[in-house]
Amino acid sequence: MRVDVDRLLSLASQGKLRALGRLLTLVEHPGPQALQVLAKVAPRAGNAQVIGFTGIPGAGKSTLVSRVITHLRRRGYKVAVIAIDPSSPYSGGSIMGDRLRMQEHAADPGVFIRSIPTRGLKGGLSMAALAMIEVFDALGYEKIVIETVGVGQSEVDVAHAAHTIVVVTMPGAGDDIQMLKAGVMEIGDIYVVNKSDKPEANKTAAYLQFALEKEGIGRGEGWAPRLVKTSAVLGQGVDKLVDAIEEHWEYLKKSGVAAKRLTSRRILLAKLMAEAMLSKSLEEVINETKSELEEVFKENVTAAFTLSHELARRAAERLLKEIKT
Repeated sequence: MRVDVDRLLSLASQGKLRALGRLLTLVEHPGPQALQVLAKVAPRAGNAQVIGFTGIPGAGKSTLVSRVITHLRRRGYKVAVIAIDPSSPYSGGSIMGDRLRMQEHAADPGVFIRSIPTRGLKGGLSMAALAMIEVFDALGYEKIVIETVGVGQSEVDVAHAAHTIVVVTMPGAGDDIQMLKAGVMEIGDIYVVNKSDKPEANKTAAYLQFALEKEGIGRGEGWAPRLVKTSAVLGQGVDKLVDAIEEHWEYLKKSGVAAKRLTSRRILLAKLMAEAMLSKSLEEVINETKSELEEVFKENVTAAFTLSHELARRAAERLLKEIKT
């Protein structure tokens, strides 16, 4: 069904949240309509700071993000949140736990929270999340927060999507040396020891501070990573964290790195969009030729696998035809 994208954009620009929700739904699914929306919003986007919150499970990211939203709103910013929840293995949907933990902002017209599932992506990000950033950005949300699922050390896709990466850990989170090894601990611009009211917080902070000064962790590019101690439950240290986020944004804009990270994010979006659309098209081609494929495999299994190139060609042709129409 064709959708009047211009009308939806007009309504969303007037603050109509249902129209915004509809736009987000359109870009969540790969296809011509998603491309149409992105083509409309991309020229208007590119001004927002995208802040990625990542780190170990159980570090209190959702509570901390909620506190950060409060402080950003006090400073007059319009805030969007993309909360990425684990997917159900049965429905593929999201439990939306993060949205439940941020209910205190539900009545605030200056905050829009969208929970989406990972859909099995190990990096904690999806095409939908990146496309939604473009929509929020174009509609005047100045701060866009991405909260990933609890990620492992190799799952660092958020580094390609966000201008500012906040890595959240907590006291007593396993082996201190393991914590400092390669992976997620290397991508941060700001490191947070949350739950700092716990006894081991100072020890964990000391290890991190040593790593920041001696081990060279962080994304670099002339920025010395900051270390902040917070207690999201008690509301302590959150103002210092927001100050660090603001300071990093000013640095990125002045140094020109902000523009580079915007390009990096859009390249990743284009890649994921192309992969998703081609995969969908290939699945349709296989379903349509299922009986033909079954016969081929019965006759000669070895030769049948040479069909891969032909199937890919048909899928690409189908996709191009769909986009043109």
